[in-house]
Amino acid sequence: MSDEIDNQNDAEVAETVTGYDRIHGYLKTIDSSPGVYRMLDADSRVLYVGKARNLRNRVSNYSRPSAQHSARITRMIRETASMMFLTTRTETEALLLEQNLIKQLKPRYNVLLRDDKSFPNILVSKNHAFPQLKKHRGAKKEEGNYYGPFASAGAVNRTLNQLQRVFLIRNCTDSDFETRTRPCLQYQIKRCSGPCCGLISENDYAQTVADAEKFLSGRTKGIQEALAAQMNKASEEMEFERAAALRDRIKALTQVQTAQGINPQNTEEADVIALHVDGGQACVQVFFIRANQNWGNHDYYPRISGDEDLAEVMEAFVGQFYANREPPKVLLLSHGLDNDDLMAQALGDKAGRKVEIIVPQRGEKAELVSSALRNARESLARKMAETATQSKLLKGLAEAFALDAPPKRIEVYDNSHIQGAHAVGAMVVAGPEGFEKSNYRKFNIRGDDLTPGDDFGMMKEVMTRRFGRLLKEDPERKSGAWPDLLLIDGGAGQVSSVREIMDQMGVSDIAMVGVAKGEERDAGKEVFHRTGKPVMALRHNDPVLYFIQRMRDEVHRFAIGTHRAKRAKAMSANPLDDVPGVGAARKRALLAHFGSAKAVARANLADLKAVEGVSGNMAQTIYDYFHENG
Repeated sequence: MSDEIDNQNDAEVAETVTGYDRIHGYLKTIDSSPGVYRMLDADSRVLYVGKARNLRNRVSNYSRPSAQHSARITRMIRETASMMFLTTRTETEALLLEQNLIKQLKPRYNVLLRDDKSFPNILVSKNHAFPQLKKHRGAKKEEGNYYGPFASAGAVNRTLNQLQRVFLIRNCTDSDFETRTRPCLQYQIKRCSGPCCGLISENDYAQTVADAEKFLSGRTKGIQEALAAQMNKASEEMEFERAAALRDRIKALTQVQTAQGINPQNTEEADVIALHVDGGQACVQVFFIRANQNWGNHDYYPRISGDEDLAEVMEAFVGQFYANREPPKVLLLSHGLDNDDLMAQALGDKAGRKVEIIVPQRGEKAELVSSALRNARESLARKMAETATQSKLLKGLAEAFALDAPPKRIEVYDNSHIQGAHAVGAMVVAGPEGFEKSNYRKFNIRGDDLTPGDDFGMMKEVMTRRFGRLLKEDPERKSGAWPDLLLIDGGAGQVSSVREIMDQMGVSDIAMVGVAKGEERDAGKEVFHRTGKPVMALRHNDPVLYFIQRMRDEVHRFAIGTHRAKRAKAMSANPLDDVPGVGAARKRALLAHFGSAKAVARANLADLKAVEGVSGNMAQTIYDYFHENG
């Protein structure tokens, strides 16, 4: 891949020139190599990222007013003030680079996949004699076998529940496992075989883990027969309790298989992707088929302009969706791509194996696509109905509080703490499409000089950090990250305090409303405070009031959840976790020897050296850590 070529043509074309003439000037300096191009406006913001088999031919097409461009492309050309080019060795490289740049830069005129969360997997850990079964999300760094992806945490939890019922595999952490002296509740309700207390041998447990992995791999044939044989043998040997336990496991497996009757029989591994477009909006449904099982589905709403053809939208979605995910063996699509062979090659290079792209016309695969397409159509209809309702609510909110226009971004703030301990601030965001959870933010209150329980001081820190960052990163307010309205959970004092902070920072033009409960502190009797205006209330059955209550309840939920997580982390923290070189085994040895982390901190060097598994150098490290850190 060659170095990037930034052809600005500053000497030949004035900076104010945009459009066809500006683009035509680049034809003198680019060749026919494959590559990626970027179109930028007068403020150097990226308008569009595209790929080309032949950069010169593609730019030439944009430079001709006589070419038949859509309204979207025509607007984009008129705004183009400069271009940037990056040549590649192959068109496949150009395709991969294009999708990465789109995800990174989020250009205004590209089809854009806005939801980019990772999907959870099931991990069968392999770093313990009795492997654990657990949910995993993120980088696959831990040793073990991963099965997925699943569409949601709920789909993972349902599968884990099934596996525990059938195979009795533990889900406790290694630390819990090591400290158990008697079976836990999971054993009592027949969800675990009790390996922590020696109620199952290592070999027998390993066999149940192997069976569970066969189940997750789709190799279920023979598992039920093997369990039936074990049950009959136990019955013949008059081990009736064990026979009854095996009978219950067979029954659970039968129920699981019955519930999975809708799963495909001839499709082992595939992602089913269906696209529906209506009213200038798009919905893409993705079904995950693994091991002949449906592991859930997820809907996406990519940003489109409305004049793209379906192949363009589908290609953009597929490219961005797999930019940082491993593709399956087969993609089943509702609509073909303009460059399906190129996309298959690019995904295959990424995965290190063949990836097949199919638009099925008949049979089971076509039925899967048809089902996904129906879901996409229904999901988009619900989304459009919700958007219409949301639009009415935002308009009503603007009328209720005399705003200049319906707000496009509402930020709602709250604090959570217990007598000042583990204090956090929370911000949730709502807009034309409802709650925007990807934009939620939490703030760990850092102020050491704050009086415990000082809500005003906490809010001052939150607002200072939030808007200080906005002023630094986007002083001209072009990113869309600036709010039109602030909702503060509190009364006149809280609003006055926040307004003073905002005035000091020079952002006094943002509308602000304080939401306080009425005299009886009942939901539905809220009163609203605004700077320099009388207190007001809304009628008890006003939809706008319900909308404000929902936003306030959401920020409460988010703040309390964040506070609980911080408190739980603090309560479970152990000073030994921060000592360099002290892992799980040494920590257990130290705690077993001294009884507590405090006793370890007070121990002298000789006592530390006496602990099994702690060398002289390690004992010195532990001693120095606690004495140097107080």
